[in-house]
Amino acid sequence: MGYPENLLSSRSIIKQGLYALISPEGLVNNSVPGFENSYVSILGSPRLGASFVDYIITMYEGGHNQERGFGGDANVETFLYVVEGEVKVTVEDKEYNFTEGGYIYCPPGTKMYMKNVKKGDSKIFLYKQKYKELEGQEKPWLVTGNANDMEEEPYGGVKEMRIRDLLPSDLAFDMNFHILTFDPGAGHPFIETHVQEHGAYLLSGEGLYNLDNDWVTVKKDDYIFMGPYVQQACYAVGREKLTYVYSKDCNRDADL
Repeated sequence: MGYPENLLSSRSIIKQGLYALISPEGLVNNSVPGFENSYVSILGSPRLGASFVDYIITMYEGGHNQERGFGGDANVETFLYVVEGEVKVTVEDKEYNFTEGGYIYCPPGTKMYMKNVKKGDSKIFLYKQKYKELEGQEKPWLVTGNANDMEEEPYGGVKEMRIRDLLPSDLAFDMNFHILTFDPGAGHPFIETHVQEHGAYLLSGEGLYNLDNDWVTVKKDDYIFMGPYVQQACYAVGREKLTYVYSKDCNRDADL
C-alpha cells in the first residue's frame, strides 16, 4: 500500500444506528476463525446498529473455510452471494459451485463450508441473522440460484428501475435478498421511510443516495447500511447501470 502522497481522507460516513456508507479504501482485515488465506471485512453489525452481520470477503487462490464452517447455530440463518469468481459451497455433504451472481441461503441449524476454486481471487458477500420463528409456520428451507438467470421486474411501476427477488415470498422466511438495477438517470419513485433495515453492497455503477435526508455519492464496491425509519432513495448517475444486492427483513410483525 505504501505511504500516501496526499492528506489522509475518506468517503466513509458513519452515523451510528441511522446509516453508514463504508468505502472499500478503508476496509481492514478482520481475523475471523475458520477463514484461511482470505481478506475478511465485517461491514454491518450490531455495533453499527444493525440486527444482522454483513461481510465482504476476498478469498485468495486456495482460500477457504472448510474446517470450522460458517453458521450452523440453531437460530441463525445465513446467506452467501458471489460477487466475483467461483466458489464451491458444501452443505450437509452436498456440493454446489457458484459463479458470479450465484447464491445460497442456509436455514437455521445448517452450516456451510466454502472454498475458492478459481485460479485467482474470488469475492463473496456474506450475511447472518437470528431467525424469528412464526408460530404455526413451517421452517425455511435451503435455497440456491443465480441472479443472472432471473427475470427483472419493474419496481414501483418504474420500468427504468427493476428488482429481482432471490428468495421465495413465503411466510417461512423472515427476510429476503433483492437486487435493484437502475438505468442511467433513473431513480426511486419517492423517498422511502419504513421500519425495515437494509445492508446493501454495490455491484456496479455510481449513484446519489438520500440517507436520512443527506445526499451521498456512492459507487461500485461501496457498502450501505440503512437503519429503520431512515429516509432513503437513489438516483443512478454516470453512463453505467447502478446495481446493488441488499437484505430486507419481512413477513413479521413489529416487536413490543
